[in-house]
Amino acid sequence: MKLRIDHPDLAAAVSYAARSLPVRPPAPVLAGLLLTAGTDQLRVSGFDYEVSADAAVPAVVSEPGRALVSGRLLADIAGVVRGDVQLTVEGPRLILNAGSARFTLPMLPLEEYPALPEPGDPSGTLSGGAFAEAVTQVATAVSRDDSVPVLTGISLVIDSGARTLTLSSTDRYRFAVRTLEVKDLSPDLPLDSALIPAKPLLDAAKAAADDPAVDLSLPGGHGILSLSGDHSATTIRAMGGEFPDYTKLFPTAFAYTATVDTAALTAAVKRVSLVATKDSPLRLHFADNSLRLEAGTSDDAQALDNVDTSLDGDELTVAFNPTFLLDGLTALGTEQFQFQFTSPTKPAVLRGAGTNDRALRYLLMPIRLTN
Repeated sequence: MKLRIDHPDLAAAVSYAARSLPVRPPAPVLAGLLLTAGTDQLRVSGFDYEVSADAAVPAVVSEPGRALVSGRLLADIAGVVRGDVQLTVEGPRLILNAGSARFTLPMLPLEEYPALPEPGDPSGTLSGGAFAEAVTQVATAVSRDDSVPVLTGISLVIDSGARTLTLSSTDRYRFAVRTLEVKDLSPDLPLDSALIPAKPLLDAAKAAADDPAVDLSLPGGHGILSLSGDHSATTIRAMGGEFPDYTKLFPTAFAYTATVDTAALTAAVKRVSLVATKDSPLRLHFADNSLRLEAGTSDDAQALDNVDTSLDGDELTVAFNPTFLLDGLTALGTEQFQFQFTSPTKPAVLRGAGTNDRALRYLLMPIRLTN
C-alpha cells in the first residue's frame, strides 16, 4: 500500500473511525484501525463486534492495499502532523511521512481482523442535523443503571403510514419522546422498530450532524442498525428486550397549563436547588401569574425565588428532582415552554410553547410531598 493524502482528510477519517475503538478490546486486533487504499480513496474503519465506524476520503493511491495499525496511536499522530501525508507499507510496518516528521508503526495481523458488517438497505432518509438534535434531546432521559439494560437504549419506531421516525427513552422517572419526518421511506420494512444502545447512537448521530441527508437502516433480521452519509457509515448492534410503551403514560387532557420563560426558570432552579435535598426536593407553587420556587427546611438552609408565569387553571404545588427538571429544560431548547399537569401527584409534561406532538415531549414524575 502506498498513497498520498491531505492531512485534514486523514485526520477527519481517523477521528470518525476511532469512535468505535473499545477501551478494553476483547481481542488485540480490535484496538486497530483498518486502512484500505482503493483506486482514488482511503477507507478508515474500526469495529468492536458491537459498533463499526467507516469513513472514506480522497487520496492519491500509487499502490492499493490494506494495513491494520494501532488506532489510538494513529489518531494521536493524525492530530499533530500537518501538510501532505505519505502512507507506505514496508514489510510488517506502516511508514507515515508528513513534512519533516516520520513515524514507523508496527502492523497488526490482518488475517485476525473480523469482517466489517455491511449496512442494510435504507429504511428511509433524514436530515443529519435534525436526527442529531433529536437523539441528543431524547438521550437526556436514558437510564445510567446497567442493571436494567433495556432502559440504557433509545427506542426507534418507524410509522410507514405517517412517514415518521419516533425516538424515545426512559429511566423510569422521566420519559423523552421526539418524532421526525422520514423521506424516501421503504414501503416494505422488515422491522418497524428497534432498541439501540444510547451512547453509540448518540456518537453516530453527532458525527453525522453536518450531513444534509443520512440513510437510516433499521435492523431487520440481521440485528444491525446502520446510519450512512455521503462518505461515512456507522453500524450498531441492536439490543434485545421490550421497551416500555410510552403512549399510555402521556395524558391527552390537562387541568393546569403554565407557560414559563425557559432561561428565567433555569436560572431560578439552579439557585434554589443549591439547598435541595432528598428529603426536601424542589417545590414549585403556581398561583395567578407567579411561580414560587422553594427548597430546604426550617432546620436547615432554605431558598426561595420567583418567576413570572401564565397559568391556566387553579393554584397548585408540585415537587420535582431539580436535576431531572434542569435536564428537561436544557433538552427542550426553546425560549418558552409549557408545564402541563393533570394533578400535582401525576406525571407532568414539559414541551416547547406552541410546539406540536412531533417536537420534544418530556414526561417528568413528581415527588410526593409529605406535608
